[in-house]
Amino acid sequence: MRLVIARCTVDYVGRLSATLPPAVRLVMHKADGCVAVHADGGAYKPLNWMNAPNTLIEDGPVWAVCNPKGETLRITFEEVFVDVAHDCGEDPGLSKDGVEAHLQELLAAHPHAVGDGYTLVRREYPTGIGPVDLLCRDADGNAVAVEIKRRGEIDGVEQLARYVERLNRDPLLRPVRGVLAAQQVRPQARVLASDRGLGWVEVDYDELRGLESDELRLF
Repeated sequence: MRLVIARCTVDYVGRLSATLPPAVRLVMHKADGCVAVHADGGAYKPLNWMNAPNTLIEDGPVWAVCNPKGETLRITFEEVFVDVAHDCGEDPGLSKDGVEAHLQELLAAHPHAVGDGYTLVRREYPTGIGPVDLLCRDADGNAVAVEIKRRGEIDGVEQLARYVERLNRDPLLRPVRGVLAAQQVRPQARVLASDRGLGWVEVDYDELRGLESDELRLF
């Protein structure tokens, strides 16, 4: 990972055009190619970013980050204060809490709860950036990557998108679709999943465990 703290301007050209005027910002270039520009605030969300796959061209004080969709993120550095790089090694993935771990076991045993006709290929299927929770096949035999969360949020969608992009590099698997499975999927995550071409499904943890629902019903 490379971290640059600098006064810079950022110009994005793609589906729309956007400019960040000169200011001191943190620019992150990750090993998978992702480039993100952060301000000193705003929690984890970057001001602008370019996900992998992309191409980074350094030309003096200018970074030009281009992707296959024709989008370009141009970062012009005016004054650099810190420029460091460090090999973080392979990430072991997020350690799940008891509910998420058990939910993974239940969905591995009942993949049809994620999609009709789904069958399990493997749990914790490895990718170059960590394991995806489940790799399944749908009724047509196509590969489906399933990422499981207790609560589906934007970061879960981004994590799944990275896994799907990696898996689609394998000619024996592609085309690979992605599905985010959670007890609850937030509205923002639903919108982002649709934008990323991913699916989502809400699953009933108690029903998977064979417990009766507390909700009143006629029959």
